[in-house]
This record gives sequence, C-alpha cells and structure tokens, in this order.
Amino acid sequence: SFMADVIGIRDDMFIGEGHKYQKTFMDAVKEGYRDGILEQQPTLVNLQCDVDHPTQCMADMLHIIHEFGGVENLKGKKIAMTWAYPPSYGKPLSVPQGVIGLMTRFGMDVVLAHPEGYDVMPEVEEIAKKNAAATGGSYKKVSTMEEAFDGADIVYPKSWAPFAAMEQRTKLYQAGDQAGIDALEKQLLAQNAQHKDWTCSEEMMKRTKNGKALYLHCLPADITGLSCPEGEVDNSVFDRYLVPLYKEASYKPYIIAAMILMSKVKDPVSALMALDQGSKRKLF
Repeated sequence: SFMADVIGIRDDMFIGEGHKYQKTFMDAVKEGYRDGILEQQPTLVNLQCDVDHPTQCMADMLHIIHEFGGVENLKGKKIAMTWAYPPSYGKPLSVPQGVIGLMTRFGMDVVLAHPEGYDVMPEVEEIAKKNAAATGGSYKKVSTMEEAFDGADIVYPKSWAPFAAMEQRTKLYQAGDQAGIDALEKQLLAQNAQHKDWTCSEEMMKRTKNGKALYLHCLPADITGLSCPEGEVDNSVFDRYLVPLYKEASYKPYIIAAMILMSKVKDPVSALMALDQGSKRKLF
C-alpha cells in the first residue's frame, strides 16, 4: 500500500458514514504524504458511498451523451429517476442521489418519483434544485411512476431503501443489534411489498416519448420472470435494451480511467495527444 498510485473505496451501506470515512481516509493519506511516509499521494476513486455513486452516474451520463448525439442535445430532455419494487431490502440511495445531482447540471428536466416514505437525502435534493436553476433545466418530485414516465426521454427505474430506514440500520449495526437488524429487514420487505405496482412494465414504457424512452439501470436488475417472480422491470423490457445496457456498463472503466488521468496529469489534453501520436512515455 505504500507504493499505491490509486486507491478505490466502496462504502455505501451506512448512511452518514461512507462519504465521511472516505474524506477521513484522504486526510490521512495527505498527512502521510506531507510527513514523508508516502512517496506519492495516492488518488482516491469513490467507487460508491452513502451519498453518491459518481463512477456509475458519470458512466450513465456518457451513455446518454452517446445515445443523444452530444452534450448539446441534452437540454430539455426529460429523465425519470423512479423507485421500483425489489424483492430484497437495503439497497443504497447513492444512485438516485447521484443521478438527480448530475443530470440537473446539463439542463435536463429531472423528475424523481417514489412512494411515500422513500425519500432521498434532502441536501442532495437542494443541490439538484440549484443545478436546475443554474442550467435552465428543471427538477421536481412526483408521487407516481406513471407521472414520471409520461413523455420521458429516459427512464431509470431502480429500487432503494428509505432514508430513515437506512439511518436506523446504521445505528443497529453500530450497536451490534442483530435481532433489531432482522426485525427491520422484515418490516422493510413488507413495506416494499405494498408497492409492487411500481415496476417498469411494457404498459409503463408506452407512456414514454413515442414509447421508446432510453431505459437505464446500474445492474444487476431485479427482472420479473427471470431473476425473480416480481421485480423492477419486465423481462421483455429488459431484454429489448440488453445491448444498450451493456454499453452503459462498459463506460465505467473509462470513467474511472479518466478520473485517474485528471488527478495525475496537469495537462491531460496534451498528454492524450502525445499518446495518440505514438509516444511511449509513461504518464505516471
């Protein structure tokens, strides 16, 4: 670890702890470099935390940019970030939070939809509102998947756990209360089961723009009729978007590589041009 150039951390399970830990970690790394313990200051790549999933959401955005032919074509496009029913519990909030925080920076019309009680962090919503105001886009929250899907150019139906429940789970884990954790899981699975109609079905997709919205998912998805009896998305919908989904997933290594390059090289444009001209010089 003393020789590390890059360190990736994924810490997404505990609300109020994951992002805080990564910041604490970087403070320690900077101190080690300053004091001469480390020969270089490693780059930290946030592979997911309790607040954000930057590598995933930037891969999603790169996919959208390719699909719509450029950043200049994104303004005014409607993206529906909606909760969807899962047969499991405790999935992080970082993807929906990352999506509403990032997509609003591009002037898109971002709609967040979830059943009552499945709120995301209020401070992230504030960021989304400020971004939308600054870029000429919009951000709003609705209470039905139908309203979110209506006329949408892009849909992102994805399950997540209620913010309050994730806070409670963090406290239970800190206390080592396994009985409390088991009881909470049972409670949340019952709560999820009340919203099985929140699923990306063929009928729901017909509500989107021309019935052909771009379907996104961070994977793995809970696929009705394939991986589970009832889940986030119909098997027929998922299968139709299989190739685009693989493309979406394939961008993540390039996003991570770009993050590393930007942190390690002062002039990344010149460095890339030199590589393109056949330079064999190592960047770092």
